[in-house]
Amino acid sequence: MLPEPDELLAAAHVVRLPLVTRFRGVTEREALLLHGPSGWGEFSPFLEYGDEEASAWLAAAIEAAWGDPIASSRAEVPVNATLPTVPVEQIAAVLERFGEVRTVKVKVADAAESLAHDVARVREVRRILGPAGRIRVDANGGWSVDAAERAAHALAGFDLEYLEQPCASIDELAELRERLHDWQLPIAADESVRKADDPLAVARAGAADLVVVKVQPLGGVARALRIVAEAGLPAIVSSAIDTSVGLAMGARLAAALPELDYDCGLGTAALLAADVTGEPLTPVDGRIPVRPVEPDAALLRAHAAPPERVAWWHDRLRRALGVLRVSR
Repeated sequence: MLPEPDELLAAAHVVRLPLVTRFRGVTEREALLLHGPSGWGEFSPFLEYGDEEASAWLAAAIEAAWGDPIASSRAEVPVNATLPTVPVEQIAAVLERFGEVRTVKVKVADAAESLAHDVARVREVRRILGPAGRIRVDANGGWSVDAAERAAHALAGFDLEYLEQPCASIDELAELRERLHDWQLPIAADESVRKADDPLAVARAGAADLVVVKVQPLGGVARALRIVAEAGLPAIVSSAIDTSVGLAMGARLAAALPELDYDCGLGTAALLAADVTGEPLTPVDGRIPVRPVEPDAALLRAHAAPPERVAWWHDRLRRALGVLRVSR
């Protein structure tokens, strides 16, 4: 049973949080936070997403705030730093916000930049981390197969952990994986899981070595756990520049996985210039705790979105809830 819209919105807050650097083309992050009998949930699909895609994000928020507890296997989760496409001279300052981490995910394949920019960023991250650090790159599907192969060659000297979503389609991922067969360079699928009608298609096609799972886009912890189990591939839990409420949802997923061999992309509170809690889930010694997050009333007021944005998010929730009701 899904709550009624008035119940969902009775204690809801819409916030707008500043970022420390531009990410995905924005400098602020908006989110709608829900409070229910089980705690807090976050509904924050990106602004350009349609109602059908947003409905999965709402299902995750409802599960967090109204659902039953999910068994946990660990009390803390290892996390990586996430590096946006910033100039090389800003890299050290951005990474400092994450504290001591052993893994950095470097965003690459920005349409406004060249492969040389990506190589320069990865080179600087390797310098900062040293030889024992782990570097993964995330192209968000921005390369063709040929471009991804060229990038793999250009980045070969930096001992990458894996390539995340180097190409957009499953067929392209499969072709690239075949070309890189002897490289021992794994391919991780993100968009091919969370934005796909069939999140298991990439695993069935043998197009990836790892799957990246995110609680909100996949509709909640329970569904994400089923997808990981059926995919039969190692999983990395990641976030979508969530508030600490959303990161707590991701941490619950990571804590519930039977195996967690890779650092998770749940350290992104470090990219927020402000949060909704006085105790944000920022990394400490490369880890975040698995715990509920209680927003601070003063911070909710301080970062409340303007009235017209509140109305926009309330309307969006009602539309997404309508889609969710039909789908169930």
